[in-house]
Amino acid sequence: MDIKNSRVVLTGAAGGMGQILARELHKRGAYLALVDANADALTSLSGELDGSHAIPGNLSTAAGCQSAADQCSERLGGVDMLINLAGINSFAAYEDETAEKVELMMQVNLLAPMWLSRALLPKMQEQNSGHLVNVGSIFGSIGFAYFTTYSATKFGLRGFSEALRRELADTAIKVSYIAPRAVKTPMNSNVVMRMGEATKMNMDEPEAVVGKIIAAIEADKKDTYFGFPESLFVRVNGLLPRLVDGALAAQNRIARTFAKGE
Repeated sequence: MDIKNSRVVLTGAAGGMGQILARELHKRGAYLALVDANADALTSLSGELDGSHAIPGNLSTAAGCQSAADQCSERLGGVDMLINLAGINSFAAYEDETAEKVELMMQVNLLAPMWLSRALLPKMQEQNSGHLVNVGSIFGSIGFAYFTTYSATKFGLRGFSEALRRELADTAIKVSYIAPRAVKTPMNSNVVMRMGEATKMNMDEPEAVVGKIIAAIEADKKDTYFGFPESLFVRVNGLLPRLVDGALAAQNRIARTFAKGE
């Protein structure tokens, strides 16, 4: 999809990767509605990007998503593209995860993209054009220990993207699922970074990931997975998941010492 002159809604815009992506979209001539719960950071970013609109919002509820979608449509005069980037993570043994954190991750990582897509889809159907872009994760194809809830949300997002794409196959509306591997952003805590070093986890710079996201959008990619060998493991895990169990066993034992503070 041509980004220039497109009316784009970007969630998670005030985050580490969100700000980089917002600047790149603006540089390519997009009209932006920027959505994030961090109102101060969002206002600062919007002030930097001429013509963009700051839409502070709570994406953890259906009502909050509907309100954000309505404001974005009104400010932009319609929406051509929705990029669901907003997300939260948790690195913990599942028995230590609080019910509230599980619920919040499900709401922000999975339900918010579904709610926002549902809110914006009717207008896209009327104009018979649009692009829904869901930024998932390699964790949405390979379930990683101690990222159990996060993995579950991204598995769900991948399934939602696949099903909705098939539902919209006879329209001109596109659905993309983009799955980076781990990225060096503030979403990953110091403990995660130390665990990553200990397990030799591959982590990409956010600028490089943003460049690949832009390229995938412009090429209308349906499914895109970033990083080798992780992108290969996605295929192996789909065919031989028990083989991957064994390959990750040693890494998981190391990760546990960080997750449990042992």
